[in-house]
Formats: sequence, structure tokens, C-alpha cells
Amino acid sequence: MQLVDHDTFLKQLVTLFESSKDQGSIWITHKRLCYDKEDTTMKVEDGAEDPHVYPCLLRVSNGDKVKFSTKVDSTDLLKFHQVYGALLKSCMASLRKRDKKREKQRAEEAAARKKKLSEPVVVNGSKRGGGRRKRQRQIKAALKQQETLGKIKAKEEAKAKAKLTSEEAL
Repeated sequence: MQLVDHDTFLKQLVTLFESSKDQGSIWITHKRLCYDKEDTTMKVEDGAEDPHVYPCLLRVSNGDKVKFSTKVDSTDLLKFHQVYGALLKSCMASLRKRDKKREKQRAEEAAARKKKLSEPVVVNGSKRGGGRRKRQRQIKAALKQQETLGKIKAKEEAKAKAKLTSEEAL
């Protein structure tokens, strides 16, 4: 990971946003830069000032090859954040909005399927005669519903078992 100055960092960030406009992800992390294990306890009494000045480390990665960072001192932080904030606003305006209508429709369909599975299929009609085909369809639907409920139950049990094993591993 290369450490660059502020202007280069912002220029590279713009090019990274432009390259991943259609597809891809960008990870940006902010972190207080520590001195060699001195300040890990961070014990400062009330009223006492900390003698160290802690810079902020900003890292950017696209997950593959592009990785760069910059170190911002606390004196330059306000000016840097103004430029950085404006850059983020301008680059994030081109993000694709979520299709809430489609998500809502899918959620409604899932709720309707769940409701249909919870209601038992009523088998009525005569075994012979005019309502025979209707009765056969109802029987087939009831068997299919039982099979689906069994599959759902098996999935839930497998999920619970996996969760138990992952908790035991920790």
C-alpha cells in the first residue's frame, strides 16, 4: 500500500470512483494513527491534555490491485474533510438507486406464498362423478404443500444446526 499526499490521494480516489461507476466496490477506512503501542491504553485524566497529536490515516482499496492511503494531521483535518466531503458527494450522485417498487412486490409475493402454505388445502368433492378431477387436483395440491413444508422444516433445522456448530467453534 502506497502512502501519498492529500492531492494525489483525492485525484486517485476520483479515478477509482470513475473506474468503478458501472460495476465494483470501493472500501474506504478511517483510522487514528497510533504511536508504537504507547497510546493503546488511552488513559488521560480529566482536565489533562494528551501530549501527542494523533493523525488520521485514510485507506482506500477496490479489493484487488488498487490500494493507497494518506495521513492527515489534525491541523489539516478540517480543510481536508471539506474537500473530501465535496468529492464524495459528487461521486456518489451517480450511484444507482434501489428499485423499491420491485423489492416491495417481491416481499408481497413471498408473504402471499407463506400465507398460502400456512393455510391447509381443503379436499372436498365426490370420489366419483362430476367433482372427481377437482378433488384429484386438491389432493395433489395438499401433497405438494406437505412436501414443501417438509423441505422448509429441513432447511430451518439445517440452519439451526449450522448456527450451533458455528457458536461452538467460537
